[in-house]
Amino acid sequence: MALDGTVISCMAWELNHALAGGKINKIAQPEKDELMLTIKNNRKQYRLLVSASASLPLVYLTDQNKTGPMTAPNFCMLLRKHIGSGRILRIWQPGMERILNMEIEHLNELGDICRKLLIIELMGKHSNIIFCQEDGMILDSIKHVSAQVSSVREVLPGRMYFIPETQHKYDPQTITEEEFFSSVCQKPMPLSKAIYTTLTGISPLIAEELCHRSNLESDQSANSFQEIEQIHLFHTLKRMMEDLETHAFTPNIVYDGKVPLEYAAFLLTQYKDMHTETYDTMSEVLERYYAEKNTITRIRQKSSDLRRIVQTALDRSRKKYDLQKKQLKDTEKRDKFRIYGELLNTYGYEAVPGSRELSAVNYYTGETVKIPLDPTLTAQENAKKYFDRYGKLKRTYEALEHLIKETKEEIQHLESISTALDIALNEEDLVQVKEELTQYGYIRRKYTGKRVKITSKPFHYLSSDGYDIYVGKNNYQNEELTFKFATGNDWWFHAKGAPGSHVIVKAGQGLPPDRTFEEAARLAAWYSSHRGADKVEVDYVEKKQVKKVNGGKPGFVIYHTNYSMVIDSDISGIRQVKEK
Repeated sequence: MALDGTVISCMAWELNHALAGGKINKIAQPEKDELMLTIKNNRKQYRLLVSASASLPLVYLTDQNKTGPMTAPNFCMLLRKHIGSGRILRIWQPGMERILNMEIEHLNELGDICRKLLIIELMGKHSNIIFCQEDGMILDSIKHVSAQVSSVREVLPGRMYFIPETQHKYDPQTITEEEFFSSVCQKPMPLSKAIYTTLTGISPLIAEELCHRSNLESDQSANSFQEIEQIHLFHTLKRMMEDLETHAFTPNIVYDGKVPLEYAAFLLTQYKDMHTETYDTMSEVLERYYAEKNTITRIRQKSSDLRRIVQTALDRSRKKYDLQKKQLKDTEKRDKFRIYGELLNTYGYEAVPGSRELSAVNYYTGETVKIPLDPTLTAQENAKKYFDRYGKLKRTYEALEHLIKETKEEIQHLESISTALDIALNEEDLVQVKEELTQYGYIRRKYTGKRVKITSKPFHYLSSDGYDIYVGKNNYQNEELTFKFATGNDWWFHAKGAPGSHVIVKAGQGLPPDRTFEEAARLAAWYSSHRGADKVEVDYVEKKQVKKVNGGKPGFVIYHTNYSMVIDSDISGIRQVKEK
């Protein structure tokens, strides 16, 4: 994911097509590094969001409005004064830089026509929004950059604006074949890195795409390729630049399951095995991509405390489990002590007083064994000592068997809660997870007099054959789906030997077709700890064969005579029914 020169080129063409000739109707500054411009053009109203955030610089058209503070910041006031009713003449990208220039025509105090430049730099931590005179003199900027901050370029009122050439890169639109061979192809570094460190506006993602389209290994040294391969790579680059110049864009988002992975202005052939959604505009792509990413990021932040509680408990339980297994191994010698005691009772009369061992035939195996003796004790006293040690280890063994089973179940329970946290998409999904942690003592309950309100519902999908498929988001929902919602002839799916969701296919009166079974299995694979794996074994059985474990944790079941299938965890083609 990168707001690189190719994406900016697509945005420049898109914004120029929509906004050129439009009148700026409103200017707001919702955040200290963000502008919202409302523009009327061709009897339509557009909202342009421009963010110079160091962590997430963005520019796109949106339907969502963002209001500014009651008292507008100085930069916003300056823009309102000069271009508050200005007309946008054109929007363009200089070269392949991550910059958008907006030329605006307006009337000054004397009624004369003037022009200004609003320059949007989308360069990571160096992002800025700069307001200039037509000749390039800076009037103001949303971020001031002094000589103490940057020795390369000052961004202050009264200074002349210029694009700093700090990396001396080539423009991929104008680079010649000779320049390409002598720069990119001679570098002793991975080919993809050689491309994006040499060419302006080319991100690592697009560099990988160029390598993939050229059938060249991106991690192979750039100076190791033959001339014919270098020529092929150059022509691949030029074809991409031709698509850029003719505006042959295909804005798209690549999904890994339901999670947005990458976006680009061109189709990414390197992700041909993943689901790709195309859009009419790059604005739609950016708004959708970052909204979905922000949702995932926000829920991870919201669930961080719960994750820490679960992880701490898991670490403690795993250490306890390892210690118990080690102690159990130490009890394996208990039968040896019992046999020593029995043999001493049988052959003890042969023991010489004061001797340190006794040789006797083990009548269980027929082998001769040497039994260590305490010379200060009689044979019967040594036998009693061995029986006492046997009894102690036997009691330890029996207690440890029970404790190990409990600890293993606790680990499985915590792992299932951890998977539920990975599945959660909003705060409502976390309520039940938190309630479960509270019920089992991992979180201290705070009495407020109010009952916990549960609004989260299972995922609902519709198979290609029209069958309803339901997926539990956590252990409580798994329990509810399997034992209260599903009927006997419905089909139940679960990733084999892994924490994850219960998946229910509502079968109705007939047997669902194979395609529905496969889609349900993919859902069970995706909503498990094996999410993203190419091959996941999934068990499935009629719901009436699934039984609840007596006294077991919620969502834990037993079943017999089940079927299994091995399948991938790609659910991108399965239609989800949105919750109401």
